[in-house]
Formats: sequence, structure tokens, C-alpha cells
Amino acid sequence: MNTFENLSKTEQQKFLKFPVYISLLAANMDGKTDEKEKQTAIAFDHMKTYTCNPILSGFYDRADKVFPGSITELDNELPKGKEQRDIAIKAELTKLEKILLKFDKTYAATMHQSMKSFKDHVSAAHFNILEDFIFPIPIKGLTY
Repeated sequence: MNTFENLSKTEQQKFLKFPVYISLLAANMDGKTDEKEKQTAIAFDHMKTYTCNPILSGFYDRADKVFPGSITELDNELPKGKEQRDIAIKAELTKLEKILLKFDKTYAATMHQSMKSFKDHVSAAHFNILEDFIFPIPIKGLTY
């Protein structure tokens, strides 16, 4: 069964940006997306094409093709500043949730679980336990 058969071409294009918006939201802790966060998100998206739940494989095969360009494009288009950026991203995620309602409950639940893994993975892009153990306080030029 084609999981995208109920979506228009425009909805399909928007829906494929779901992991991009989740990644940008997760990276927005400081009001911007840095290169490490972008690269982490791109690598994780690519890895998902091989490791995702089988019902999402068609989605990730297609999303992987647009992810690198979309993350750069949307990062540049979104407002700057944490609050404005959060509002804009959450507005887009609300639209994507409406598209997700067109899928069955199993697919929607699996997609939510997958998007949570994106959020967690990108949020942890800067976390390094060894660095935090050795340098428990931030040192300019070394830990940030």
C-alpha cells in the first residue's frame, strides 16, 4: 500500500519536511541552528532510511533525498531569535499534524515515535559526557 496515496503532491512535499522541522526545533535551544546540529540531523536522517520501522521506509527513502537542501533552506527562511523561531516552527508542525491525520493510527503513532527520536538525537548533538566530566564549567574557546 502506498502510504502517500491520500496526499496531494503539495501535501507530500510538505510532509517530507517533518523531520527537518523537528530537527530545527530541537536545535533551537539557542535561537539558531549551527553546523554541528545540521550535520547531525542530516546523518541521522540518512541512517533512518536503513533503521526505521518498515512502515516508514517509503517516507524516509523520499525524505532523505530532500533533507539536506530543506534543512538549509528552512533554516535560512525561518525567523531569527529563539521565540519567533519556535513559534514559526510549531506553526508548521501543527500543519503537518493535520496531514498526519490522513494516515491510520498505527502509521501516525510510529511517525510520532520516529520524530521523537529525531528530537532527542539532534538535541544531544552538543552533549559530550567526557567533555562535561573533564570540563564541568564552560570555558570559552574550549567547550563553547
